[in-house]
Amino acid sequence: MRCGARPAGEGRRVARLPPEMLSACWALLFLVLDIGVAQVDDDFLGLGELPETFPSDPPEPLPVFLMEPEEAYIVKNKPVNLYCKATPATQIYFKCNSEWVHQKEHTVEERVDENSGLVVREASIEITRQQVEELFGPEDFWCQCVAWSSAGTTKSRKAHVRIAYLRKTFDQEPLGKEVSLEQEVLLQCRPPEGIPAAEVEWLKNEEIIDPADDRNFYITIDHNLIIKQARLSDTANYTCVAKNIVAKRRSTTATVIVYVNGGWSTWTEWSVCNSRCGRGYQKRTRSCTNPAPLNGGAICEGQGIQKLACNPLCPVDGLWTEWSKWSTCGTECTHWRRRECSAPAPKNGGKDCEGTVLQSKNCTDGLCMQMAPSTDDVALYVGIVIAVIMCLVISVVVALFIYRKNHRDFDSDIIDSSALNGGFQPVNIKTARTADLLTAPPDLTSAAAMYRGPVYALHDVADKIPMTNSPLLDPLPNLKIKVYNSSGLVTPQDDLGGDFSSKLSPKLPHCLLDNSDSTMGRRTQTQTLLRTRDPSCTALGSFNSQGGHLIVPNSGVSLLIPAGAIPQGRVYEMYVTVQRKDNMRPLVEDGQTVLSPVVSCGPPGALLTRPVIITMHHCAVSDSQQDWLIQLKSQSQQNQWEDVVVVGEENFTTPCYIQMDDEACHILTETLGTYCLVGQSLSAATTKRLKLAIFGPVTCPAMEYHIRVYCLDDTQDALKEVLQMEKQMGGKLLDEPKTLSFKDSTNNLRLSIHDISHTLWKSKLLAKYQELSFQQVWSGSQRNLHCSFSLERFSPSTVDLACKLCVRQVEGEGQIFQLDTTLSEDTQSIDTSLLDPASNITTLVGPNAFRIPVSIRQKLCGSLDAPQTRGNDWRMLAHKLNLDRYLNYFATKSSPTGVILDLWEAQHFPDGNLNRLAQVLEEMGRHDSLVPAANEH
Repeated sequence: MRCGARPAGEGRRVARLPPEMLSACWALLFLVLDIGVAQVDDDFLGLGELPETFPSDPPEPLPVFLMEPEEAYIVKNKPVNLYCKATPATQIYFKCNSEWVHQKEHTVEERVDENSGLVVREASIEITRQQVEELFGPEDFWCQCVAWSSAGTTKSRKAHVRIAYLRKTFDQEPLGKEVSLEQEVLLQCRPPEGIPAAEVEWLKNEEIIDPADDRNFYITIDHNLIIKQARLSDTANYTCVAKNIVAKRRSTTATVIVYVNGGWSTWTEWSVCNSRCGRGYQKRTRSCTNPAPLNGGAICEGQGIQKLACNPLCPVDGLWTEWSKWSTCGTECTHWRRRECSAPAPKNGGKDCEGTVLQSKNCTDGLCMQMAPSTDDVALYVGIVIAVIMCLVISVVVALFIYRKNHRDFDSDIIDSSALNGGFQPVNIKTARTADLLTAPPDLTSAAAMYRGPVYALHDVADKIPMTNSPLLDPLPNLKIKVYNSSGLVTPQDDLGGDFSSKLSPKLPHCLLDNSDSTMGRRTQTQTLLRTRDPSCTALGSFNSQGGHLIVPNSGVSLLIPAGAIPQGRVYEMYVTVQRKDNMRPLVEDGQTVLSPVVSCGPPGALLTRPVIITMHHCAVSDSQQDWLIQLKSQSQQNQWEDVVVVGEENFTTPCYIQMDDEACHILTETLGTYCLVGQSLSAATTKRLKLAIFGPVTCPAMEYHIRVYCLDDTQDALKEVLQMEKQMGGKLLDEPKTLSFKDSTNNLRLSIHDISHTLWKSKLLAKYQELSFQQVWSGSQRNLHCSFSLERFSPSTVDLACKLCVRQVEGEGQIFQLDTTLSEDTQSIDTSLLDPASNITTLVGPNAFRIPVSIRQKLCGSLDAPQTRGNDWRMLAHKLNLDRYLNYFATKSSPTGVILDLWEAQHFPDGNLNRLAQVLEEMGRHDSLVPAANEH
């Protein structure tokens, strides 16, 4: 039997051969192989000359690697060893960088597996630093193990060998800071360059920080440490530590000092005057202990003691005057005299006079006796009292009877639009008026003195005229209020209550009416919303995990649902609507103003896995934003308005983020509900934009002509609502709407009309101008605020009207309208294309709702989410797109780039410029990421 061969059924006998014989057999085999390749160069193994198979019985399978070479790093000058193991293997060698490693450099061991009887070969080589450094080329140094058997060859995976290092200097070290209590702290750290990449940990006073143990700490993906709300206990030394297999580096220590500014306690009560009589002072005190300053915090500014001059008047005791003369002797044989406590009267806490005011005595020296009243007089007095009581009772009974009879028979119709216009016109009982509001305007002259409702104060009759704040043009003609006395019929309150909408004109948009939300689930709520609201106010749609876009046409309001916001496998029926009910608007305090429409989106309580973006217009002048304190408010389930976040003060605890543009704001939130922006003025220079629009009737058969001037918040929806309302009433625009900057100067808005042809027209105003009070204009809590100018023509043949109308803030800016209209033109209703005419499509579903294709978005996120040493990652993208006001919001998201791109989509809907986005990426050195998408669009 030849060496190494084994007959069938005797495979285990090989293990029993003496070691000397086995070594001799393998030596002989290698000798034969060496002779076969003797003519090959010594530096090449000549493995190509090996036979395809080696004699074995039965045939062996392909080699299988039991151990493959692993990635390795050379630390300093210490070489590394690569190992591999295969079975069954007749030969096993390493190949490095596509070249065979010489046999002499191998360490090969061989054994026979006791279980399978197959030959197992192990090989190892040593790689030195010099070998790795001598390699030139784009690839790193690599090695691969190759094993042979009679069935063929098998290659292992490639194992790279790199020289490990860690530079000494940090790219960015943390800097010490002094911060106030509860302020957010950001300590930046960019570790030194190294192979393998260094791991980073933070030390607080030489103890490792674990965010899982203390949630007030947060370590971002780019190794920065964030202290969410600084506490006194966070005053410490912080060190950034970077380490890999080569070394461990420590940054310089950054000292964070959390200080507390001192605060005054409340004032004590004023002390009593230190002088009981005459000049003195009283004082009150406070202490700088609420809280006391700590760690170098600022001490309280101001004084701890206040003094107030006092001059209490000295008390004056009262004294009696002289007695008066005695009165004449009366029928009771007495006369009287009196005196007063007024010489002087008691003042300033002085004592009253002691004694009696009146004095009496007998004036006949006892000769006159007083007589008791007779029984006849007593009976007379009692009879008179009883008669008076009976008369009163009879009068009350008769009055009640007449009252009940009158109310039983009373059944009247009140048909007059003045019931809704704030009380300008007296109500006519049983007198039907068929004229609409355009031809029957309020009579400002007759109602000012008789109506005491919501009317402006009449300061100067010669110069001003009272104005109403009620919506004169609410489209509610021919409203009937029926009054009954029967307990089972409708009362005036009931008639104006829940069934009120059924008495309105059928042309009236339902979005202008009161409407209660259903509580029978999300689907029922959405269906109810669809039935009760006009499409001009609401957009609805069904969405899945691919996302989409809801747009309320021509209102500047939309809801963007990014892909992935809805959990996989779920479908939501979502909506966004503009609330136009006055009771839905938040109440504002002095100095506050409503800056946006009230927008609701739902379904409430829906689970979202990434932020959606609510877009709405606002009327704050952005270049004076430092004068604004803008709050986002939301309405709770109890219909109470609550503060959500102050723009510019977002932190880790706030549930949303707000991006303010010049005319629109974008709210990123994972909570659906009702939202509104409210601004707080911080200075007299704070400015908001008003939109001024002037309307008149299309036709005017009457002699009177009425011009209505609307002063609206400069938002698309506010103008859209007025256009819809005037369209219902048959009104027309007399001039292009104009924008007016209105400042928080407490000055009123003044309106006046000029250059009227006095030979053709006359004004019915009693004053030179009208004014809207500052508070009503500034607060923004009144929708459709307007006033009316009444003109009367002398002849029915007069059909042309030309004049100027001036609207300006007292001591502020103004606008002048040039009116030139023809009364006989029977034009159509208002063309709402005056608003930016968007598509009638309100719902976009799936990838078509977004400008950036899904493949490009995924590529951008994969490329920019990971932090780069050059900084050209998502942070630079946010900076280039002017979205870097609060980067920590994006840093807490699983894909910061994805959220930034979602916000870009919302900002630039519907015509986002992909070429501009590609230009930004090119400036970042990432231009290849969006070039295909820009070419496609």
